[in-house]
Amino acid sequence: MTDAASPNPFAAFGARLDALHGAGAVPAPGVDGPSGPDEDEARLLEGLNGPQREAVVHTGGPVLVVAGAGSGKTRVLTRRIAHLISRCGVHPGSVLAITFTNKAAAEMRARVTALVGRRARAMWVSTFHSACVRILRAELGEAPEFGLRRNFSIYDDADARRLMALVLRDEDVDAKKFPPRSVLARVSNAKNELTGPAEALADAASGNDELHARAYAEYDRRLRAANAVDFDDLIMLTVRLLRTHPDVREKYRRRFRQVLVDEYQDTNHAQYMLIRELCSPLDPVPGAPAVPPPELMVVGDSDQSIYSFRGADVRNILDFEKDFPGARTILLEQNYRSTQTILSAANAVIGNNPDRPAKKLWSSVSGGERIIGYVSDTEHDEARWVADEIDRLHDEEGCKYSDTAVFYRTNAQSRPFEEVFIRLGLPYRVVGGVRFYERREVRDALSYLRAIANPVDDVSVRRILNVPKRGIGARAEAALEVFAADEGIAFTEAVDRVDEVPGMATRSTRQVRAFGELMRGLRGLVEQGAPADQVLAAVLKDSGLLDELKASKDPQDQTRVENLVELVAVAQEFVAQAHVVDLEADQVAVDDEELDARALEGDDSLGVFLERIALVADSDQIPDADPDSPGVVTLMTLHTAKGLEFDNVFLTGMEDGVFPHMRALASKDELAEERRLSYVGITRARRRLYVSRAAVRSAWGAPQYNPASRFLEEIPAELIDWQRTAVELDGWTLSAGARTGASRRAAGASGPRDDAPAFGSGRGHMPASGAGRDSRIVSLEAGDRVLHPSFGLGTVVATSGSGDNAKADVDFGSGGVKRLALRFAPLEKL
Repeated sequence: MTDAASPNPFAAFGARLDALHGAGAVPAPGVDGPSGPDEDEARLLEGLNGPQREAVVHTGGPVLVVAGAGSGKTRVLTRRIAHLISRCGVHPGSVLAITFTNKAAAEMRARVTALVGRRARAMWVSTFHSACVRILRAELGEAPEFGLRRNFSIYDDADARRLMALVLRDEDVDAKKFPPRSVLARVSNAKNELTGPAEALADAASGNDELHARAYAEYDRRLRAANAVDFDDLIMLTVRLLRTHPDVREKYRRRFRQVLVDEYQDTNHAQYMLIRELCSPLDPVPGAPAVPPPELMVVGDSDQSIYSFRGADVRNILDFEKDFPGARTILLEQNYRSTQTILSAANAVIGNNPDRPAKKLWSSVSGGERIIGYVSDTEHDEARWVADEIDRLHDEEGCKYSDTAVFYRTNAQSRPFEEVFIRLGLPYRVVGGVRFYERREVRDALSYLRAIANPVDDVSVRRILNVPKRGIGARAEAALEVFAADEGIAFTEAVDRVDEVPGMATRSTRQVRAFGELMRGLRGLVEQGAPADQVLAAVLKDSGLLDELKASKDPQDQTRVENLVELVAVAQEFVAQAHVVDLEADQVAVDDEELDARALEGDDSLGVFLERIALVADSDQIPDADPDSPGVVTLMTLHTAKGLEFDNVFLTGMEDGVFPHMRALASKDELAEERRLSYVGITRARRRLYVSRAAVRSAWGAPQYNPASRFLEEIPAELIDWQRTAVELDGWTLSAGARTGASRRAAGASGPRDDAPAFGSGRGHMPASGAGRDSRIVSLEAGDRVLHPSFGLGTVVATSGSGDNAKADVDFGSGGVKRLALRFAPLEKL
């Protein structure tokens, strides 16, 4: 991104794409020569359309591939790497390919290997964070000023929050006014902008800014004292390393002669600067021969930029041609994933974003099933309809459960779906919820492993000090903490010197001493070269973690035991993979000392295992489809769905205030990003797309009346088959006036005018008292219509009792007849 970005980068970028459209297709160099491509090149270019071939065979300066959703960008990236290796003589070790998930990196590596063979092993195909870990571990010896050793720990979000909580406590900061999570978010933003603690303090413009800067400085100091980094450090420190050590930077610029970056629109400032350090023209290092910058290809789509809340800056892709002079832009618009109906809907929605670069997805296969729309009474009815339709697809259409995904805007919206799926017995998986590695018992085991691998990791050591319970209380921990601070030593060393700690009870001293002996014994295993699975097994057995859970009467602890057994299986799989060597056809059954050594001496160490676990992302949880299994339905937020695709997609909660999110309604930029998120959701569907909303949705214990999402209005009416609309809600309807004219004008939204009824919203109106439920007991008679936030619309069949004892029997249709105590029932009379 250039420092002086244009006032309207979308418009400037769009003009350049318009020029590409007008110029027509440019012949791909090297493809249509007089002699024609040879057999090997023909195989690599087989099945590619014109723009894809152009991207694959491009040589020379930087190139931006604007890849619409489903346009085959992974195919382009893998074929380009294969073409570089097999046709251009590029050594695989000089290729650096960056993706955003481990799963995508593994897929890319497998595809390239299938094309060019095992020599592709030498490539670097990884996420930003994984690549930076490799660079830091290799080069920290050149940067002692960083205060880190090569065996540093990587703190995940939970570790970082725990450390920040300790910092704020010791600084006497009110944790209610300044929660550790929010302070940590400020620190993360600073690191993503490559702002260090001293700069943050110098830039502080208020008392709150100064407080955050001081917390940042102390948090950073404690990280270094623990020989640890957080995720943001990985990239920031790598950029600092390359900037402050030109020799190291030159080493990697010479090594990586081909750099490819996927999802470039999602890069933040730190990631952008990392690519600049590796690929921008720079003055040569004195005394070293000048070499041209590496060739750079970035692939992305500004219409799919949805991570600004993580620091992603869409200007990185919009300003690419300014940042890399002479860059070429190639546009991929042909979609190979979705039906034309789905693409037409996506084009119509995203077309409402102002000043966006011109791009229109199309498919060579016309038509497709119409989008199915549904307006439910409540979110629970919406979940029931979704579940029934998934069941129908499975029973009548032969669809596997794994072919279906349910998307929602926020994690909190998953609850009604989970409740209904459990009740109906539909198999499902929530992605982005509580991850396996975040479960308490798994985190306890991993904290043991981190404390073994890195003895000065105070956060991990303190977590396991009394896990399982061994009689070391808060007072003993505090005494150890004070002693460590007074002596200027790590917490682990204070444990080892427990006999010197003043004020420690005899029993506590004995227990702390036993804990220290346990940890020294486990570290001895690592020093002896024990593989990760053996170390983990010893931890579970010798620490008592497993025995405590097995002895528990709590039925949930049996599940926790199973989770620990699964963790052992993960470690065993890691160790097994570390001792596998891929063979070429001519290496099978051939004695080769080098291959034998690689198989026997693979790195199955605890440190590598911990690094592998630390870099697992949410989307890496999604299992690969088993062709012999019906699989499970996937539930996830729209942000997590990026990069995935399913035959059947349900876009739920399509209401203004839910999606687009309430906080986006008053900001043009945020509303534009919400629309891009809608575009991403729509284009995840291959065959069938469902859109649904609830007329009433409970929030904070009270009903909310949200109008239809403006994104629904933007889909051409002829593309949607509404199975139920608001006018069919048994005579009960909602007004579109709930969407205030002020919010529409502030957002600068297109579409119907403010006083026009939303599609599917009906023409009735809510009574004045409908703004909130009356605190008094509602008076009901047989025949009255009522609304319940969980059961939906109902008809009163009978009433009984009076005052606090008043009751009503209400027929909720498919929900059955229920007797409700009116004193407690959140009913609204219609």
